[in-house]
Amino acid sequence: MRFVAGKDDLLNSIRIVERATVVKGLQPVLANVLVETVGENKIKLTATDFDLTITTILDATVEEEGKVTLPAKKLGEIISRLQDELVKVEIEGATATITCKKSKFDIIGISANEFPQVEENISEEDSIEIETKPFTKAIREVVSAAAGYETNNLLSGVVCEVNKNILEMAATDGNRLARVREVVKNNSADSEKVFEMLISSKVLSELSKIALLDEADNIKICKEVKKIVISIGKTKIITRLMQGQFPKYNQLVPQTFPREAKVNKYDLISALERVAVMVSEKNSIVKFEFGDNMLKLSGDTPEAGKSQDVIDINYTGEALTIAFNYKFVLEFLKIVECDEIAIQLNTALSATVFAPCSDEDYIYLVMPVQLRN
Repeated sequence: MRFVAGKDDLLNSIRIVERATVVKGLQPVLANVLVETVGENKIKLTATDFDLTITTILDATVEEEGKVTLPAKKLGEIISRLQDELVKVEIEGATATITCKKSKFDIIGISANEFPQVEENISEEDSIEIETKPFTKAIREVVSAAAGYETNNLLSGVVCEVNKNILEMAATDGNRLARVREVVKNNSADSEKVFEMLISSKVLSELSKIALLDEADNIKICKEVKKIVISIGKTKIITRLMQGQFPKYNQLVPQTFPREAKVNKYDLISALERVAVMVSEKNSIVKFEFGDNMLKLSGDTPEAGKSQDVIDINYTGEALTIAFNYKFVLEFLKIVECDEIAIQLNTALSATVFAPCSDEDYIYLVMPVQLRN
């Protein structure tokens, strides 16, 4: 096998697929990327950890057909350090010789025969094709609210629905909920059909990163009962759909809020980060005291000491003291794309909604922490 490819194209392709590799798996070949010639002057890269498979195609000058698997991490390190020139790859047995100008590397791989068979084609009967940018924006805004990744935990997933030209996405870990609605251009063959899926937050996080490398305008998603294929540009992501009933999350959002504060996002980020210096990592609790056009933040760790900060806000309601895991609030503040946020409040023990003042279709609900007297 011999081919020549541009350094940047090859490196981007490696970075896309290496997200599905397993560094310390039982099968060493799962740490490798399958490199193979497909069609005329095309190279296909594939990586899998069995739960997630990623493939991508790049243009190259193919001089001799073939296939091999090579260590993804080492291959990426080598290509990233080469000069910005054409890269020549020659395979002899399971060893690849990589040359670029006066640089030369020999890297030992594993036979392609040991790489798992991947089935990437499924029926397109249940599918959608929508714009990439609003889809990946919605991912960024909700994915942090999902529970930590566990195969059998439904709360580690994200629920997505496309109804005509409205995309709704939501995630919750039981302590917080993020929900976003975006208007999208629906290019599906049947744009009237409602498309729903429950998919791993880990997979969506990887997808949003891949989208930055591929830069395709549209994304196509095909699903069957247990499997889903996401196509973006020359890249495909194949994974399992999560099975089960996701909580009816819209019922968790209060319909009315007797109190509302408007806060400069950057002021609140700075004050939270200052107060958090004296907050215990074990509980991460910060107390919010809303008063007449002011917000006092305070932390207290008995064995370490106390912290306090005050910022100006727009608030004229009744005084209210409420406490949160500050990390949940900080994550929202660093994701949301606005300067001013609204904090919608009920009681000290009721769910509180944080939302951008400029976008009523994005809400981040946080359950408060009960304070001990």
